[in-house]
Amino acid sequence: MNESDVLAGRFEEHRGHLKAVAYRMLGSLAEAEDAVQETWLKLGRTDAGEIQNLGGWLTTVIGRVCLDMLRSRTSRREDPLDDTFVPDPVITPLSRIDPEQEVLQADSVGLALLVVLETLEPAERLAFVLHDMFAVPFDDIAAIVEKSPAATRQLASRARRRVKGATPSAEPDPGRQRKVVDAFMSAAHHGDFEALLAVLHPDVVLRADSGPLVGGAAASKLVRGARAVAEQALLFRQFVPYARYVLVNGAVGVLNAPEGKALSVMGVTVVDGRITELHILADPERLAALDLPDLQG
Repeated sequence: MNESDVLAGRFEEHRGHLKAVAYRMLGSLAEAEDAVQETWLKLGRTDAGEIQNLGGWLTTVIGRVCLDMLRSRTSRREDPLDDTFVPDPVITPLSRIDPEQEVLQADSVGLALLVVLETLEPAERLAFVLHDMFAVPFDDIAAIVEKSPAATRQLASRARRRVKGATPSAEPDPGRQRKVVDAFMSAAHHGDFEALLAVLHPDVVLRADSGPLVGGAAASKLVRGARAVAEQALLFRQFVPYARYVLVNGAVGVLNAPEGKALSVMGVTVVDGRITELHILADPERLAALDLPDLQG
């Protein structure tokens, strides 16, 4: 085995971790893959013999790559990110986890948190993700954002306050999650408006991202309040029979896939026995690009 093969093998040992970092930074599975590939190319242009801690070096490099991608994304946008944007979901069957996605599933970050991360400045997001989620020292992050360690701590602190204020602790038990989602789906299927209100938090938020090409009743929308969200649920009750339960970013959610074709994926946030947030991705183009697992059986 030659040197390049050995290096490739060592890189593969870190691939899952690097993709997990990039996904939390970018909220896009395709962009996360691009960031991992760019990190591999940078490693290939570096004297690996001079790297004492390969894992730390790779984490720092992919952080820098993601920061550049976030800044480029921000500079290209003429308008602020649409309130209806839903990040790419990580979907796995309830019964098992695909080995290739185990690292993404470990300490899963919910769609609700990813939505909040999208509102942060790129450097704030980097500081929060690397330090709070992956325990990277502030001294190392400071070198990436080109600020002092003290200023980098402030970036993470601002991000932490934003995250804490917008993402209350969700129900961690899949069984209790399933019970609440069951009640919501049953109420929608039977057109029971009062039962829907009972399972929805009064301040529930529905965020549906259908992409730029879908119009009419199925167009992207942001809906607030239990009554308004219940009304939306009743509009699409005919699709309930095609729904099946999956894990969406580690929590019980719903995949709507009649005849095996994904029409939508819904992530659900449950807090104290009620649904507080519903995140629906129904963008045909983005759904088609998702690597959905085999959901049979």
